[in-house]
Amino acid sequence: MSETTEALPTAVAPRTDATWLARPSIREAAWGIVFIGPWLIGLVLFTAGPMIVSLVMSLTNFDLVHPSAARFVGLDNYVRLAGDPSVIGSLIATIKFAVITIPLTMIASLGFALLLNHPKLLFKGPLRALVYMPVMIPLVASTLVWIGFLNTDTGWLNGILGALGLPRPDWINSQTWIYPALSIIGLWSIGNFMIINIAGLQSVPTELYEAARMDGAGAWTTFRRITIPLMSPVLLYNLVIVLIGTFQYFTQAYTMTNGRGDPNNATLFINLVLFREGFVFNHMGYAAAIAWLLFVIVLGLTLVLFAVARKRVYYAGGER
Repeated sequence: MSETTEALPTAVAPRTDATWLARPSIREAAWGIVFIGPWLIGLVLFTAGPMIVSLVMSLTNFDLVHPSAARFVGLDNYVRLAGDPSVIGSLIATIKFAVITIPLTMIASLGFALLLNHPKLLFKGPLRALVYMPVMIPLVASTLVWIGFLNTDTGWLNGILGALGLPRPDWINSQTWIYPALSIIGLWSIGNFMIINIAGLQSVPTELYEAARMDGAGAWTTFRRITIPLMSPVLLYNLVIVLIGTFQYFTQAYTMTNGRGDPNNATLFINLVLFREGFVFNHMGYAAAIAWLLFVIVLGLTLVLFAVARKRVYYAGGER
């Protein structure tokens, strides 16, 4: 009797549709890295890299004239900041300027937005373009023009005030009037904030305004109860940007005084001190420490704004 043997089926390893690298999720991630790669390279080369270098530099006595003589000094530059009259004075000057220019910029940009978004206003497009157009003018050029406008004797602003029988301030050479003068110059370029505010106003549902009118709400009540709450995220964004820009204020003040900070150091803002220490006195290590001080101050103020905004800013679908 013959025996027949059947070959038992061998276990076959389950086939994979693709190798690990060929999985759709991996391919998508790889393409994502490819697309954001240029941005990542730019972030490392032009933001993260310089920040790390400046942090290291702030711990040295690096001098542009004698770079080979640089040595590690630890926190000496930061200790020096606490007792440097020019740094303390520049911070006070910057805060004084911020107290004037930030509210003025926020109110003016919102006011122009409300005006140029009014449903009964004609020629909205051209008028918005006219208000925005100064943003396109280089800051140095516009500042030089404003120096002429604000001239005590020949400026058109004082000419108008004189014709009305009002005092003619010495806008540029007076410690009292220099901050209002710089704030007026700043209003020249509020077009960006105005456009953002217009976008925020147009995002408010018109049904809410109609319901408010039916309930007998006046213009002020509607503005306070509907417009401001629904505009609060946009206003917060503008406030943060204006705050950062104010503490980075440099070009206009430098152009008006050639970096001297006149009158009597009233316009010697923190960024001018940073520039002077780094590129006039060549104390790049100390300038880097000033830059990091400025970064910490702005970051701290921004975090405070966001902390306050948790209870004051309304987000649709979220909590106030």
